[in-house]
Amino acid sequence: MASLLHLDSSADGSGDAVSRRLTALFARTWQARHRDAGRRCSYRYRDLAADPVPPLDTAYCALGRRAEQHGFPPPAGVPALLGGPAEARAWALTRPLVDELLAADTVLIGAPMYNYAVSALLKAWIDRVSFPGTFVRPDGTASPLAATRVVVVATRGGGYGAGTPLAGHDFQTPYLRAYFGKQGVAAEHVHVVSAEWTLAELVPDLADRREQAAASLAVARDQVAAHAHAEADRCAADRRPDARPDRPAGVA
Repeated sequence: MASLLHLDSSADGSGDAVSRRLTALFARTWQARHRDAGRRCSYRYRDLAADPVPPLDTAYCALGRRAEQHGFPPPAGVPALLGGPAEARAWALTRPLVDELLAADTVLIGAPMYNYAVSALLKAWIDRVSFPGTFVRPDGTASPLAATRVVVVATRGGGYGAGTPLAGHDFQTPYLRAYFGKQGVAAEHVHVVSAEWTLAELVPDLADRREQAAASLAVARDQVAAHAHAEADRCAADRRPDARPDRPAGVA
């Protein structure tokens, strides 16, 4: 059964958040594609603003160091390393997030730019799921994310595209590409859809950018819908009886 993990990381939980509107479009389109084809699918939504992931603490760090000292065990082996109630609580907060990510065929991330980078809400999720040994192991074992697809919906209040004066200030999309690549997601499996000048309708000084903003949003909507269709169809194709599985052995 195809599975989608949908994360929203905008601090704005209202209907004004462009990233939330675009990820909602993806999720609706993806689910409708499966429903119209009579296929079952699994959808998991996590709002990182309404239900924020706690930042890392001493217990998480101590447990992580112990995992490194014991050869980076996979998640199933971590409970044997727990050193007390605080570490047990830290792992209880971490393991469900890790399991959600490992179970997903496609990960959809709404990632608004805050101060040239991703939001603290998204960074807290990234820090917690990146427990030592979860995705990358020193023995060269294939990452359980090797077949995972990631779709990032990146929204920015200004213009940061190639050739713009602020292009060098984009620490949002390069960071996410680098992060997921380091965790074993193939570069060609990370897709970024960008909507720029999202503040043009609100900020008087950006009024001259409103036409650009509308055009960027229209392109983003089309790309989001196209990626949703493609991901839904890919998941269905991967599950044909004659399809060759592309996930490492033992990974759900």
